[in-house]
Amino acid sequence: MSILSEFKEFAMRGNVIDLAVGVIIGAAFAPIVTTLVENIIMPPIGYALAGIDFSALAITLPTPTGDGVLIRYGLFMNAVFKFLITALAIFLLIRAINKFQKPKAAEAPAAPPQSEVYLREIRDALVKK
Repeated sequence: MSILSEFKEFAMRGNVIDLAVGVIIGAAFAPIVTTLVENIIMPPIGYALAGIDFSALAITLPTPTGDGVLIRYGLFMNAVFKFLITALAIFLLIRAINKFQKPKAAEAPAAPPQSEVYLREIRDALVKK
């Protein structure tokens, strides 16, 4: 099997296409989540915490040259909130999709092996005696 045909077989699997669609939708969803976190969720949280703007929170580490190095942990907190909101939204979306899918019919149990059938017959014959 050539590499090209093997790649074609791999790329045409359902999971790869589903993954590509998910990545595209996720990329389109990212600005919505960013706006939601930065403009709707974080301002009330900052207001409740005495007007703190989380995006401005940082620690300045001194350097020998006099310029400080900023560790912007407020931006990190915003990113964590974005992740949590995205994860929650995806969870709710998948949960809704699963509710709309038809439940799979219960499969009939597989027939027991013939040796087990013979052993049951022998057992039943012994019990009758």
